[in-house]
Amino acid sequence: MSKLSNVWVFSDTYSRLAEVISGGLELGQNVKAIVLTEDESKEAFAYGANEVFLIENSDSNNIVENYSKSIAKVIMNEGKSLILMPGTKRCKSLASLLSIELEAGLVTEVSEINIENNNINCRHMVYGGLANGLETITSEASIAVIASGTFENIQKDESKTGEAQKVDFVENKNSIKCIEKTSKEGSSVDLNKAKSIVAIGRGISKQEDISLAEELCKVMDAELGCSRPIAEGEKWMEHERYIGISSVMAKPEIYVAIGISGQIQHMVGAKDSQTIIAINKDKNAPIFDYADYGIVGDLYTVLPAVTKALKG
Repeated sequence: MSKLSNVWVFSDTYSRLAEVISGGLELGQNVKAIVLTEDESKEAFAYGANEVFLIENSDSNNIVENYSKSIAKVIMNEGKSLILMPGTKRCKSLASLLSIELEAGLVTEVSEINIENNNINCRHMVYGGLANGLETITSEASIAVIASGTFENIQKDESKTGEAQKVDFVENKNSIKCIEKTSKEGSSVDLNKAKSIVAIGRGISKQEDISLAEELCKVMDAELGCSRPIAEGEKWMEHERYIGISSVMAKPEIYVAIGISGQIQHMVGAKDSQTIIAINKDKNAPIFDYADYGIVGDLYTVLPAVTKALKG
């Protein structure tokens, strides 16, 4: 696989900066990071970016989408180049605006990128994860919004430093104004890094019963995850723990699915697990088509028994 002369990277969150820079180093000879703060510029250099461009803006209430013209101004007329972004909600929105500014080809949900004859080939999910498509981008500038876990996170090297090039902020003609900010309880969990995950679904009948899965997590030294209905329907768990096509794409060594039916939208986020273990009372549940090991039974009976057995 050949490499591009330039790969640009941008992330709206610290947690995905290491991955997009890692992808940039794999695909390009020169990685150029675009950041919005001084702290981010230091992080970008430490992760291995060759050049860093800091967009200066005194208005801290500006949201990410308002930077589309500023980023386009930095990248424009730089020749054949690829822009990598993580698949966050903000970056997906920004990517669509940026593709118009740069007249760039855009592919989302990208899981693999290959450079051949200076063309950019992107494999990505289509039809809600039912299939994979292969798109070739031939435009001068190309944008790939990558799914979580597409590239391995690169390790930080604090000895790598540099000075960011300052870039003036260019306001969009119709900027979105932030009227008010309210704090949200944060989550320190990163299921992309978890070696073991215990995930719960609709089979859990009430919120208090999540403690049964938490006990198994303690025994297995695993992180707790969930399917979409638990996070976005019942709102029993935070979005960062939801595994599926529009959230976490997990790749643990062990994935234990408890009371999860196994619909494709969920399994897209769990199918790359090395070993899948399913517990479900419905012997015809789709989850068993993916599972390496399965237990057909009531989770309220099976789960305490499994936890007790592992405790020894």
